[in-house]
Amino acid sequence: MRLQLGYVPLTDAAALIAAVERGFTAEEGIAVDLVAEPSWATLRDHLALGLLDGAHMLAPLALACHLGLSGPQARLIAPAALARNGNAVTLSLPLWRALDAASDALADVARALARIAETRAAAGAPLTLATVHPYSSHTYQWRRLLALGGSRLDAVRLVVVPPPRTVEALERGLIDGFCVGAPWNTVAVEAGVGRIAALGAVIAPDCPEKVLALPAEMEDRAAPLLRALKRAARWCGEPGNHEELAALLGAPRHLGLDPALILRGLAGSLRLAPGGSLVEAGEYLALGEAELTPDPSALGWLVEEMTAAGQIDAAAVPVEAAGLYKPDLLAVA
Repeated sequence: MRLQLGYVPLTDAAALIAAVERGFTAEEGIAVDLVAEPSWATLRDHLALGLLDGAHMLAPLALACHLGLSGPQARLIAPAALARNGNAVTLSLPLWRALDAASDALADVARALARIAETRAAAGAPLTLATVHPYSSHTYQWRRLLALGGSRLDAVRLVVVPPPRTVEALERGLIDGFCVGAPWNTVAVEAGVGRIAALGAVIAPDCPEKVLALPAEMEDRAAPLLRALKRAARWCGEPGNHEELAALLGAPRHLGLDPALILRGLAGSLRLAPGGSLVEAGEYLALGEAELTPDPSALGWLVEEMTAAGQIDAAAVPVEAAGLYKPDLLAVA
């Protein structure tokens, strides 16, 4: 069996990349071509149109695509999750200084950000904040952060920027901040252009993040891939393998970054500000076999967040939505 599997360059694609690069898929008799996609919209379209046989995918986008809410409709299954957490909100240094938050605590940062968002909106010059796709936990984490401070998502100009382009957009002044997954927040801090203001794991702990999305017709043929993914996730979850994993992910064919920056996210040891000291953030990103089982109850969270963001009417969600998560396939693989 030969498969084309897509991913967006992020640390939480680790299990999928390691499954191929460490030879676990080959040992299951699968030849895999890994395809680095430039954006979530491109990945979504390529999966829906049959140019990919599976993909590392945003959980909300997988549901939206499954329901025909975003791009070409495609009946999908999600037999595995790929990670927990991993996102953070990074602000430009001028915006961070303007916040003048009472402390680094989430509530204080949220109040300061909301105050500026409302002031800028009233002046007709709203903050421009980036998410990676409208249907993403990143969008919902922005909404939650602003709401915690007393503001709202429509008080800002929310734009879509693909993860690998977020740092450049911040440096060029095209955006005032972004919410993105590892390692791009750390890249912004090390480039001296951003300050990590809040961790996704604090804004919305353990929310549905990335899944392995497959066309529904792959259901009867998914077992070998899932077995390989289990072995890869187990390997990724071992701290003793993190240096090797960081080097693998940092290779030019994948993220093309200094492995040391990737390793920080794997170790949960982050620098929040340029030149600042490292702080421990143990729940920042969780990889491993224990993270693979998709929780069908997460669909309820997704529908609630989509509803709160004005993307869907919860009362009109079709029963087919319940068929997206397939933990039974992973269990028997």
